[in-house]
Amino acid sequence: MQYFGKLIGSEDGFMTVPTVCSGRPGSTVDRKMMRKRDATNILLMLVMATSLLLSGCSLFKKDKEEVDATAEELYAKAQESLADKNWTTAVEQLRKLEAQYPYGKYAEQAQMDTVYAYYKNEEPGLALAAADRFIKLHPTHPSVDYAYYLKGMASYEEDDSFFGRLTGQDDLSDRDASLTLKAMNAFTDVYTLFPDSRYAPDSRARVRYLRNALARHEIAVAKYYYSRGAYVAVVNRAKGIIEEYPKTTSIEEALAMMMFSYQKMGLEDLASDARRVLALNYPESAFLDETVESARFRNDIVNRKEKKPGWFSTTTGKIRQKLSDIF
Repeated sequence: MQYFGKLIGSEDGFMTVPTVCSGRPGSTVDRKMMRKRDATNILLMLVMATSLLLSGCSLFKKDKEEVDATAEELYAKAQESLADKNWTTAVEQLRKLEAQYPYGKYAEQAQMDTVYAYYKNEEPGLALAAADRFIKLHPTHPSVDYAYYLKGMASYEEDDSFFGRLTGQDDLSDRDASLTLKAMNAFTDVYTLFPDSRYAPDSRARVRYLRNALARHEIAVAKYYYSRGAYVAVVNRAKGIIEEYPKTTSIEEALAMMMFSYQKMGLEDLASDARRVLALNYPESAFLDETVESARFRNDIVNRKEKKPGWFSTTTGKIRQKLSDIF
């Protein structure tokens, strides 16, 4: 214990009386507090170290269990995730299975299921890449027809995405034709390479639909040229539709566009030939009444120009209007 002098008054003057100071560092009370604090800190450190050790052991145990799991066990877990529609988790589990067991039936099935999981998770780009990989690695696999089918489905829906909805592209004829063509080629491969496949009938139906979509796309382009007075370009587009998509619903309109375009260019003989073919194949066609030319085509073009824009276009338009009002 430390003593410090303190002056106090007395009859004889001042004298120094020793007093105890417990508030300064170095005092007995302070040393006890420091020892208590040190003990508390040590205890906290021990608790933290124990927690880290236990969590580390738990993680190590979990990793060890996954490493020690058989391919069948890992595949069963992935199937549970697929059944629960946990597509992201399923992909992770399937990729881990393939990494640990890169060969054998479970690895091959994991690759196929990865294509499906990507497709269901609305990741068409990854689904296409996974499908191409499976087809390349296992061209004679019993389920390779399904890989082609999923490739077609992923291409078919690639633009039916969030961005596609933002831009208002709800009709396949308004989208990038290369995506539609990619889907059509994949579906065509299904029923040409695997005519007995369970997916062949549906693939044929989808090809018919996509061919009509591609033909409508060409009609839309031709109408744009027609509105600009580019009649030679219209005729070329119409001929392309007739040659490439002969059994689609757009043939009637393609013939009519040829007829009207020839008339606009003053080529009456060619216009008569186009009209004759149109009447032979579509005797009830409204286009045979030439008065519909301006009403039908012009209205279609105007309606196309006034097509409701997507959310993104609408929003950006409002922002531009606000900025113009401010500045």
